[in-house]
Amino acid sequence: MLTFVANLKKLFTMDIFDKIKTNMGALGQYSDFAHGYFMFPKLEGEIAPRMIFRGKEVLTWSLNNYLGLANDPEVRKADAEYTEQYGLAYPMGARMMSGQTTNHERFEKMAAEFEMKEDAYLLNYGYQGMVSIIDTLVDRHDVIVYDSESHACIMDGLRLHFGKRFVFAHNDIESCEKQLQRATRLVKESGGGILVITEGVFGMAGDLGKLDKITELKKKYKFRLLVDDAHGFGTMGANGRGTGEHFGVQDQIDIYFATFAKSMAGIGGFVAGTREVINYLRYNLRSQIYAKSLPMAMTLGAIKRLELIQSNPGYREKLWTVVRALQSGLR
Repeated sequence: MLTFVANLKKLFTMDIFDKIKTNMGALGQYSDFAHGYFMFPKLEGEIAPRMIFRGKEVLTWSLNNYLGLANDPEVRKADAEYTEQYGLAYPMGARMMSGQTTNHERFEKMAAEFEMKEDAYLLNYGYQGMVSIIDTLVDRHDVIVYDSESHACIMDGLRLHFGKRFVFAHNDIESCEKQLQRATRLVKESGGGILVITEGVFGMAGDLGKLDKITELKKKYKFRLLVDDAHGFGTMGANGRGTGEHFGVQDQIDIYFATFAKSMAGIGGFVAGTREVINYLRYNLRSQIYAKSLPMAMTLGAIKRLELIQSNPGYREKLWTVVRALQSGLR
């Protein structure tokens, strides 16, 4: 009888790969006709407004090269020189073990001063950095309140959270306050805290997070604010410090996060905040402790890019000239 039951269970046990045959996922279901055209298209030629696609010159609308730094002569020269000098392996190892250098610390000092924060930590990759930041900051007693249109990296970070999380309707401050009220009642029982997460510029729609309205809620509720400003860093604000500067609330952002993929046309990112919080993250971010340090060539490249963003407002001015011309033309 026991053998029969065991064989029966085996008969009805699915091979984990079987479901792939009938469910390719939300995007994968379109792969048969979309691959190579709508998805995974191959663009050729120099990074530019016009590139080659399937043998024809086409307009490119989806590049992250916000400030044009990808093909900036100074940037290209610096990238080439740093790569020739260091290669792409040095430093070898994670930051905590053997990947720490003076230049990694130099970038962190520059980023902290630029964002008007006490300290910053250089991340080897933005997406994993955000996932790990959320996982590290909160425990099961804490409550997260977040915008419904938050980026995938935030959503993946939320999935690691064992405590409660409440979502508010996109950019709806009334909804945000209702969720803060729920969260406040809950943490009084759990003894935890509240973390609010939103974006500076939302990557999918391009609208701005209402940072001015959210920070106003700090007068009524006790919470910390984490802002993903991947799209606002280098583009928003009088000096390019981001969406917090644009709204005049940079000092109210407790944890500021940005990546290099957009305005800096590179790989990596950073998180900035108080010295105490950043040092805590430095010693607890699993995505950094157990992963290779950002290569020296990319670290020095990030320093070069940040220097140009700080010293040359012309990059931002050109961006907004193009933006306004496009918006006006489409209207």
